[in-house]
Amino acid sequence: MALTKHSRITLNDGHKIPVVGLGTYAPDEVPKSQAEEAVKVALEVGYQHIDSAFIYGNEVEVGRAINAKITDGTVKREDVFYTSKLWSTYHTPELVRPCLVKSLKNLQLDYVDLYLIHIPIEFKPGEDLPPTDESGKEIYHNTDIRDTWKAMEDCKEAGLVKSIGVSNFNHKQLELILNMPGLRFKPVCNQVECHLFLNQSKLLEFCKSHDIILEAYGVLGSTRDVNWYDQTAPILLEDPVLNAIAKKRGRTPAQVAMRHMLQKGIVVLAKSFKAERIKQNLEVFEFEWSAEEMATRNGLNQNRPLCNYSQ
Repeated sequence: MALTKHSRITLNDGHKIPVVGLGTYAPDEVPKSQAEEAVKVALEVGYQHIDSAFIYGNEVEVGRAINAKITDGTVKREDVFYTSKLWSTYHTPELVRPCLVKSLKNLQLDYVDLYLIHIPIEFKPGEDLPPTDESGKEIYHNTDIRDTWKAMEDCKEAGLVKSIGVSNFNHKQLELILNMPGLRFKPVCNQVECHLFLNQSKLLEFCKSHDIILEAYGVLGSTRDVNWYDQTAPILLEDPVLNAIAKKRGRTPAQVAMRHMLQKGIVVLAKSFKAERIKQNLEVFEFEWSAEEMATRNGLNQNRPLCNYSQ
């Protein structure tokens, strides 16, 4: 079946996720208002999937944009798939629901469509994001991730979220949850860094074998935020092979990179705050790659993560 901008993949709990979403992360120096305007543009041009997180600090603005587009009739709430994430100072079971409730309050929404454990690393509970000691080192905590998952399951059963999953987990961390006694809901997806330089082939195979969707961030490279990204890494969208392919096919490097992941059955998050780029990225459904072309782009893999939290 041909992919379109309204294509969705059925998750293991029966809900459906749009295959392309708008990512909204930006470094602290970028005004939060830019995320608000980007979400409005995205919903106006046909995106149905918006990805953010508690730690991004922009859920007030993102929620305002979603509600504005619902109010003016551009979209209906049931057509918008919204993802938020549990931050790592809230892994202790009694803090999971309060973190989600904070996000819902900021968003002015009754539920989120997908709620993820942001990273499999826990920081000391508290208001500091993240907490650090006198020498500036991060302070960690040791809640069993399976206890955190049970609290996530409670949130799903309470109707505060439609689906639950994880982010930045490797296969061993996923197995901890999949093999836990009394499991009520499997993770529906694992959102990880995945792009032409890091194709996550083994993790993709593992996830598919357990009916877990792989969702890719960093598909277009990164914002090169000094807090999260390797500053020595190459700039993905400037790769000469990628640009040669784009020129030959009359497409943008971003479209080339996105389409490759989509044809592998991966859900793609593409981040841009520029209206023209947001529109261009949704044109990824206007073409497709042959098996030979897919093999060529597979050859760009370097197993090279750009993000410090990649697993």
